Amino acid sequence: MTTGPHRAGRRPRLRFDGWIAGTGTASGTRIVLGHWQRSPFGPFSDVMLEDAGGVRRLLAPTRETADFVSDTYTFDAVDVVPVEVDVAGDTWTVMTEPLELRFTTGGRGPLGRALRAVPAALARRPAWSTLTYWPARALMPGVRTRGSAGRGRTEWYGARDLRPVRAVSAVLDGTDLGPMAPVVPPVRFGFGSVPRRPALTRVTTTVALPPLGPGPAGAPE
Repeated sequence: MTTGPHRAGRRPRLRFDGWIAGTGTASGTRIVLGHWQRSPFGPFSDVMLEDAGGVRRLLAPTRETADFVSDTYTFDAVDVVPVEVDVAGDTWTVMTEPLELRFTTGGRGPLGRALRAVPAALARRPAWSTLTYWPARALMPGVRTRGSAGRGRTEWYGARDLRPVRAVSAVLDGTDLGPMAPVVPPVRFGFGSVPRRPALTRVTTTVALPPLGPGPAGAPE
């Protein structure tokens, strides 16, 4: 689960490679999908929701992933439910017990093409996320590429692609959430939000756990 040996005083790092999609809806509910093709937990997907009243909800497929995500971010409710994602061309379909989500993506703009040119090895480096922190804030208000997370953790986001979301349909707990809308206000799960304009971002996320204490090396809890 880490990128290096466990030694006293070091911060074990966990890496997640995949996609993050963020969109608002006319109902005021904002939706963030994480679709992780490679992670310390194997491939999985999770959904974060914040409704118009500010209630934050996590949908995660296993207790292990739910515990890790809810320890890293802040939620008012956590549901352990299957999260299935199907990608067919530009159309993404997400199926969970409470949520049915479908969205389509458009062609890359100049920023998406620039990000796609970033070498994967560079995007995975926390130093790259630190370097792009201020440009990201200027280009996409609300977005942060590094910051402090829950339980003493630190996160870095290295974007590798960006495509606009063009259309969204979503039904939550049997209620139609309405058409696509900007992500306004920004979501409050962690230290940053997704872009205001609905988008799909390919990203490498690195999570540094708190330093290991003295004594024999061992796996983080």
